[in-house]
Amino acid sequence: MELQTMQDQLTERLLQQQLVSATVSQPRLKSNDIKRIKLKPVEIKNEYLIQFEYQHEHVLKHENLPLEEACRKLESLFNDFRQALFQFTDEKVQIQLSKKFKVSWKAEQTGEKKAELSHNRKKQYLLEDGIPYPFLVRLGVQSSDGKVKKQKYDKFRQINRFIEFIDDALAYLPQDRTVRILDFGSGKSYLTFALYHYLRIEKGLDLRVTGLDLKKEVIEECQQIAEDLRYEQLEFLVGDINDYNEESAVDMVVTLHACDVATDMALSRAVKWDAKVILSVPCCQHELNSQIAAPELGIMLQHGLIKERFSALATDSIRAELLSLVGYETQLMEFIDMEHTPKNILIRAYKTGRKPGAGQFKKYKQFTSLLSADPFLENELKEYL
Repeated sequence: MELQTMQDQLTERLLQQQLVSATVSQPRLKSNDIKRIKLKPVEIKNEYLIQFEYQHEHVLKHENLPLEEACRKLESLFNDFRQALFQFTDEKVQIQLSKKFKVSWKAEQTGEKKAELSHNRKKQYLLEDGIPYPFLVRLGVQSSDGKVKKQKYDKFRQINRFIEFIDDALAYLPQDRTVRILDFGSGKSYLTFALYHYLRIEKGLDLRVTGLDLKKEVIEECQQIAEDLRYEQLEFLVGDINDYNEESAVDMVVTLHACDVATDMALSRAVKWDAKVILSVPCCQHELNSQIAAPELGIMLQHGLIKERFSALATDSIRAELLSLVGYETQLMEFIDMEHTPKNILIRAYKTGRKPGAGQFKKYKQFTSLLSADPFLENELKEYL
């Protein structure tokens, strides 16, 4: 298919208001600050618009455009991006553009779908309240009729937020072989079960998931639940991140609440396994707090509480920057976490292989020098920097 033919077909479908959602990704140039763009129709003051959500390295920006202007904007995007996924009201279309702008167009018929146009609509969860999901019933989040228990609604929101991150990562996971996923520090495994359910049951991926934790009783209980639910490609093992050497390659690494440098160990392992997706929610962070010595920041750091919070933010900034330096597109995202604080930070990293120039590493070293920091993760990743 020629580029103009593709653009004409997309324009026609947009003008007919058949768009449900879309994602445009894979920038052609490393220098492109926009990593992907999401599109969806919205209705504001009775006017039908297309919302463009631009995902930069660390921020999101939105733009709402009238239909004809949105069509022109969409056409221009294909000069700068090589991949797109469109969900229309009756089919899903995957588009891939070559270096010479040759178009691969793959369409798949879907059930009738309807766009939700309300700009300030009620939050739509990927897992819906009122529909029973066996793992949520078994874990006590839902009653047998699918109603979310009042005292578990925060956990339900957290699970759905996590699944949104999993859904966003689908494009980075292999589709032609078994997907290997490791969850370090899986604990009670609400999110491990949710990940398995969404990717295996909802999306039909062939995968093998391992949850690893030090608590033997918890692991035994989770393994029993997995067996009862007949989740045959999900296993739980007793073990430590430091001692786990069973893999040579992994597609996704999840680490939730690994304490202090255990998070860094998991991130290091993920890089060495060439993981395509990393999702990490750090827990307590002591390393930088004990190292930091920056007279220029003395007004802040003289207060213990401020020093602790600053050290945590600086630690995650360092982690994100190091992952970027070794070829990951990395973002620090807001994550719902009711066990520690109402809001928490999730490190999301996608393997692109694109590394920034030497100037970026210089800026990183200037930052760590300012803080007198010698990060554990930097030492672990020396051979990749």
